Amino acid sequence: MDICQSALGSFFIRVATGHYKLETPEQLLKLLTAMARNKLISQARKQHSQRRDTRRITSHQNEGQFVSARPSPSNQAAVRDLLQEVERRLSPDERRMLALKNEGRDWPAIASELGGNADSLRRKLSRALDRVAKQLGLDSAP
Repeated sequence: MDICQSALGSFFIRVATGHYKLETPEQLLKLLTAMARNKLISQARKQHSQRRDTRRITSHQNEGQFVSARPSPSNQAAVRDLLQEVERRLSPDERRMLALKNEGRDWPAIASELGGNADSLRRKLSRALDRVAKQLGLDSAP
């Protein structure tokens, strides 16, 4: 469950900041599957490198609990606070790129306004979001 939450946390940060452009449900499914698989592989490597005995890890599932599909006001506030914290941790240049991306501009248009190469700017923002997600503990399963 921690791996799923970590993958979803990373996904929602990047979606909210305009990092992904998904047009079909199949693209979303493929992306979430890949993210969860990568998080699982990363966690398995971490456990193995720490020489953990995986047979001793127990599951704490609460079967039979139902959760509303609608986000609660506290969840909405938490997401808003998280996005504000992400933006706060970005440099002014990174915030400018993010703002332009959130306005719906494509990378060539952003590159022409800010100067530089579109792919380089895209990678720069992606790395910045990875850095902030790691700082906030959202990019790795505990």
